[in-house]
Amino acid sequence: MSFVRATIAIAALLVAAPLHAAQQDCMQPAAVCEQAVPRALTLIDHGRTARVLTDEADYPGVLRAARDLQGDLSAVAGSDAKPDGKSLSVVIAGTLGRSARIDRIVREKRIDTSEVAGRWEGYLLQVVERPEPGIDRALLIVGADKRGTTFGIYELSRRLGVSPWTWWADVPVPRRDALHIAPGRFVDAPTVRYRGIFLNDEDPALGGWMRATYGGPNSRFYERVFQLILRLKGNYLWPAMWGRAFADDDPRSPQLADEYGIVIGTSHHEPMMRAHVEWERYGKGPWDYSRNADALQAFWRRGIERMGTNESVVTLGMRGDGDEPMTQGTAIDLLERIVGDQRRILADVTGKPAERTPQVWALYKEVQDYFDAGMDVPDDVTLLFSDDNWGNLRRLPKPRDRRAGGYGIYYHFDYVGGPRNYKWLNTVQIERVWEQMHRAHEAGADRLWIVNVGDLKPMEFPISFFLDYAWNPDAMPLDALASYPAQWAAQQFGPEHAPEIGELLTRYTQYNARRKPELIDAGTWSLEHHHEAERMMADWNVLSEQTRRVGAALPARYRDAYYQLVEYPVLASANLNAMYIAIARNRLHAAQGRASANAQAVLARQLFDRDAELARVYEQDIAGGKWIHMMSQPRIGYTGWQQPDRNVMPELRTIDVPAEAALGVAVEGDTRAWPGSPGTARVPVLDPFGASSRDVIVFNRGGKPLGYTSSTSKAWLRLEPASGAIADERTLRVAIDWNAVPVGEHLATLTVRGGREEVVVEVPVRKPASDADIRGFIESVGRIVIEAQHHSRAVDGPDQRWTTIPNLGRTLSGVTTLPSNAQPRLPEAGAARLEYPVHLQASGEVEVRVTMSPALDVQNRGGLRYAVAVGDEPPRIVTVKADPTPGHADFAAWEDAVRDSVQVARSRHRVDGGNQTLTLWAIDRGLVFQRIELVRGTPRESYLGTPESQRR
Repeated sequence: MSFVRATIAIAALLVAAPLHAAQQDCMQPAAVCEQAVPRALTLIDHGRTARVLTDEADYPGVLRAARDLQGDLSAVAGSDAKPDGKSLSVVIAGTLGRSARIDRIVREKRIDTSEVAGRWEGYLLQVVERPEPGIDRALLIVGADKRGTTFGIYELSRRLGVSPWTWWADVPVPRRDALHIAPGRFVDAPTVRYRGIFLNDEDPALGGWMRATYGGPNSRFYERVFQLILRLKGNYLWPAMWGRAFADDDPRSPQLADEYGIVIGTSHHEPMMRAHVEWERYGKGPWDYSRNADALQAFWRRGIERMGTNESVVTLGMRGDGDEPMTQGTAIDLLERIVGDQRRILADVTGKPAERTPQVWALYKEVQDYFDAGMDVPDDVTLLFSDDNWGNLRRLPKPRDRRAGGYGIYYHFDYVGGPRNYKWLNTVQIERVWEQMHRAHEAGADRLWIVNVGDLKPMEFPISFFLDYAWNPDAMPLDALASYPAQWAAQQFGPEHAPEIGELLTRYTQYNARRKPELIDAGTWSLEHHHEAERMMADWNVLSEQTRRVGAALPARYRDAYYQLVEYPVLASANLNAMYIAIARNRLHAAQGRASANAQAVLARQLFDRDAELARVYEQDIAGGKWIHMMSQPRIGYTGWQQPDRNVMPELRTIDVPAEAALGVAVEGDTRAWPGSPGTARVPVLDPFGASSRDVIVFNRGGKPLGYTSSTSKAWLRLEPASGAIADERTLRVAIDWNAVPVGEHLATLTVRGGREEVVVEVPVRKPASDADIRGFIESVGRIVIEAQHHSRAVDGPDQRWTTIPNLGRTLSGVTTLPSNAQPRLPEAGAARLEYPVHLQASGEVEVRVTMSPALDVQNRGGLRYAVAVGDEPPRIVTVKADPTPGHADFAAWEDAVRDSVQVARSRHRVDGGNQTLTLWAIDRGLVFQRIELVRGTPRESYLGTPESQRR
């Protein structure tokens, strides 16, 4: 690898995972460090800063960025720091062909710009000796174009330690007495041409904040957005659109965007640079091209006229009024006619061929069906593929498909629509974004990446990742992905606590991605099976305690940023889960007659109130009340897909509690209670390989304390504690002395007595004959559960390799094959396979359930296939299907998948007892395996399922 190319690779890694100044390797070219190295240039020296020089003839956006850099240097050096007019070291920034100063230095000093000149948004950082009379040493920031220079300037700001989120998340600027930039040469340019965000679904949160802070979505608001996008090395924006019109609300906004260098587009259903609400304001007649073409053409013409020479990407096509389908069925001829007419307007207004104006056609929802059915799209138009609104890509270019306009991706971190809105907090795992967008990159969709970020504010972490990844996907392999959260945390909070904060970011997004908060209710986490509710709250409680501990250890200046970026999302998410579990307990306890039902109702109301208090702190206390309204998205009380108008406390139940104590008994795995329920209380089967103990809950149905005693029918069976006194309830452990249990199946009993009542509980016990030769994952109570990562052998295929994506998924990780664009391969053709040793207690029929991340058939081949076999049986091919198109045969499967954050595929197998090997083959690309289960009968279910089986 040449020196230049090596430098580009190093630069790409630095961009993908931006480093705090104190962490940079001072021997790398253009690294910024506190310690000077030979021939380094001093940027800050005890309150004095280097001057930033430009050419006034350069682009306005470059001059603005240069002023920002001078301000960043002063902020790092100290609030009263000023540029050192006597210093012989300076920063000189400019654009090739626009800055005479830069052009002269490049020419006279023979600066090699071959890796920069002509490259889209390319830039060069290089320390140069004596660039001008009176200047001993300068850092040159040379851009190939206006944004290249701007990105080079902001890259230096990031290396100084200035976070892009300094204003938007109140991240403090670190103070440094001295900073130096190492000599050498740093060259970089993006891979994805247009990289941006879409402000959407912005009421009541962002919309309310805009009105309170700026009086509405005007140019003062958008100036802050433009600065953020550029500091994040993005270049593209779809402005807020619901009831808002970027160019019409404030004509200064598009002018300012062009000055900054932000490329403006419009959303997937707002063609020809017109906001949808503008049709309500100025349109005449129906939004229907078949009946009102002339009025629509005039409306669109005005949009292109208003665009003028501002750099834009023009959205083509048409959807129905209100972001709905335009017609019933597939209106290919009509849509092709619309696009043809739109392109004629483009050519007529701009005075140049239509293909010379960047255009995009969003294949969103039903428009993708038109494309699949053969709709003709001009070759110079960028085809914008979409996800399903839930982060799962619907289509990608076919292998070897190429077009002049290229391909792009419209992705979602926020959505309003079915099966339910999700808008409140970040629920995005960057591991999932990496997996999906890695597939897009490998498929060649690299012209335009746009992500719906909703209100912007709750999505700081994934926005950073999305735009960093878009800059150079090849610079973000899995090891860089794993280190990204800590690197991002260091950029916001310094290096000392960065690993801990990075782990907090990883965990809270994983927990929120298990099921989005808006989809959680009192029935989500099981109270009766696998201790699921307790395990979920244990996860959140540990995370909350770690969050508070780290927050207390941070210097006070980080308080505002930490609350916004870490503490609020963790504590509020934990609180919401705790509230719904309290509601579930209240309802269950009321049905069972437990005296504790009323206490659970009180707790649920307290947690509901705490949700409001956490949001109040965010909106009123943090940063002096800067973020008023920003946490106002309703999240409690959903009953359908659309949000309630405000948070609504779900139904609670209260009971009359008699004064005298009364015995009640409930058992694990059952919602009933005794005395008072039909039949006999019975705990699920116990065996030594998984379910070696069970729970019996003794509770009080009255107001006075209750004493209880117990006895068992077998000496090897005991209840712990066997007796005691309780005010409300106590969970007792059913324990077995397995050494004393005879081989075989047994039905023992235990009896609980309290007052004048007694309850008999049946305890079924199963002990296998011998375990001397057992290997692998062991069947227990009719089930074997395996995390996909825990294979004993991973065999790669001729053109595919197994890869584990840490943390991706609901329980542990995701396992998939790369590259993602390899051709399908059947087992007999050498498909990659995973092997898992298992031990089955008996021969018979089992169901093999494979849990995967939701995945769609991006090549439209009829589904995604894997194969599975147990023992020596032939591989059985299973096809996974889901489709987000309403009315499609696989629409219900898609709804289940996005609600649950997984797909579960099933196959039936005849198996022999004893030690066997389960083999799993990957046939089609895009499947991410999370768990495998072998199931007999109808086992007890919970949302996340049974914990992983014991393994030998």
